[in-house]
Amino acid sequence: MSLDEHRRPTSAAAADGAPASAPDDAEVLIVGAGPAGLSLACALAQQGLRVKLLERQPRAALAEAAPDGREIALTHRGVDILERLGIWARIPRDEVSTIREARVLNGASPRALHFDSREAGTGGLGFLVPNHVIRRAAYATAVAQAGVEILDGVQPRKLVVDEEAAQVELADGRQLRARLLVAADSRLSDSRRQLGIGADLRDFGRDVIVCHLGHALPHQGIAYECFGHGRTLAMLPLTGNRVSAVLTAPSEEAERLRRLPPAEYARLLSEQFGGRLGAMQLLGERHSYPLVAVYAQQFVGQRCALIGDAAVGMHPVTAHGFNLGLYGVDALSRALASAHREGLDLGAGRVLARYQSEHRRATAALYHGTNLLVGLYTDERPPARFAREALLGVANRLPPLKSAITRQLTGRGQELSWAPGRRLSK
Repeated sequence: MSLDEHRRPTSAAAADGAPASAPDDAEVLIVGAGPAGLSLACALAQQGLRVKLLERQPRAALAEAAPDGREIALTHRGVDILERLGIWARIPRDEVSTIREARVLNGASPRALHFDSREAGTGGLGFLVPNHVIRRAAYATAVAQAGVEILDGVQPRKLVVDEEAAQVELADGRQLRARLLVAADSRLSDSRRQLGIGADLRDFGRDVIVCHLGHALPHQGIAYECFGHGRTLAMLPLTGNRVSAVLTAPSEEAERLRRLPPAEYARLLSEQFGGRLGAMQLLGERHSYPLVAVYAQQFVGQRCALIGDAAVGMHPVTAHGFNLGLYGVDALSRALASAHREGLDLGAGRVLARYQSEHRRATAALYHGTNLLVGLYTDERPPARFAREALLGVANRLPPLKSAITRQLTGRGQELSWAPGRRLSK
């Protein structure tokens, strides 16, 4: 196919008198105004593109996203992307917690796999920010962009893509048209299904229960991942003497645990954690979520692309879910910005292929490796117990392996323009 075939179509009538094509409502339509969709809208608007976001929730729910118990672990690269988009400046400094060390524990074994930011020279392995705070900041940044329009409270009923354009029919009968359609509507994406893109889903048969706990002893910025018998417990350091506790258990047991009296639940987690932080008390509510991982069979199709959880939905054990979403936003926005500068059709196959190739390289090994790791550390058969104990020992004795894992944890590929001591905008 020649270069001219990829040039952006115009609305002018063809020389032979053919009728002009319908005008576009935007250059890019994004289905889903979650953090990934909002971040992409910001990135594209910065490049001078006109974007429409379609979201089922009302505007008030976007502007004042409700707390949902989840803390998002951000890598250095993830923070850098948020800062370039203008989102990071809207996150209050006192909402950011720094992970200085990470330790992986296997049951009652005295061995622990240990990662220290001082050894890596990174000033922190990563940063924790409440999910609702990120959502509010992303929304506020997006609505401030001149090229972004958010249609809230709308229901996309039918998606159609062809050689000419991408079109969305809303439940109220409105028709929207653009050069490109992007699905960003969760790991169980209805848009992905309508676009004819399959996905490999893995239902772990487990639920995660998230909550905040207060504790007596300082956590010193250490994050713990504790693989116990039948349960996995993560303790993530927050500001002050608080942690975010993430308990993973079989779904039937998780429901029972979630209903325990607050004091009993806090005592149970403290015991599973070996009393490392002293007495604990539950702060606020417990929230639970089913544990399902997703990997789309393709990240692009005819005039369409997937980002965020619609493309890759991770198991939370490696804390890379939203980071991979941001890496996808970065890759897709760069591909589209380049096409825009060159006057190419944003929905052209070779333009989207750049994004797919880069995002697959960034996600495939981590996604499948994470699932293998989870399978190993939740298998209670003797061979598996022996294998994971051996794995901890080997990783600790091989500094290059630990360094490689640390680079993956931090996403360290660029210099971080924000550091823990720097004041953030309010």
